[in-house]
Amino acid sequence: MISPGHDTATQRYLNALALFDEFVRTAASTAPDAAALRGLERRFAERIEIQPSYWSQIKGRTRQIGERLARQFEQRCGKPAGWLDHAHGAPAPAVVAPTSTRSAVRPPDTGTPRDEDERFIVELVLTYYRRNPQRARQRLLDLLGEVLVPVPAPPPPPAPLPTVAAADAALWAQTRQSIAPLKKKR
Repeated sequence: MISPGHDTATQRYLNALALFDEFVRTAASTAPDAAALRGLERRFAERIEIQPSYWSQIKGRTRQIGERLARQFEQRCGKPAGWLDHAHGAPAPAVVAPTSTRSAVRPPDTGTPRDEDERFIVELVLTYYRRNPQRARQRLLDLLGEVLVPVPAPPPPPAPLPTVAAADAALWAQTRQSIAPLKKKR
């Protein structure tokens, strides 16, 4: 049954986001390093067998999940037929109302994600933190510390070696001329 206040398209959207969240949690638990977590949206789209741009449009609410695609989501994610159309016990991800980036006027620094990429990173960090707060806190501080700590100033260049005065150079040349070369050993 569709949850109160949600039409089929909204319910499918919420459940698709829940499937993506499940996919991210699984990836974070099997390979928690940053390198392994890059490209999760592309890999999720590959799992569903759709183009990454199409998944991005679904997330941005510019495309809806039709009947055929809903069944494809369910089949590729191991859910029973009709699963995407019904509300489930887990809290649904926050619904983001579609906005036009041209007409949206955003306060300069609100602390909220500005676009899908930032929203993805925030959700990814929260998912990681909620699974293991102590470890996540330490790892995130380590990672961010590398980026946020100011780079120390480079050491000053070594002092130049004293230059040989012209008189010293002339004296050295004269001394070299008056010294006979060594004889070769037999």
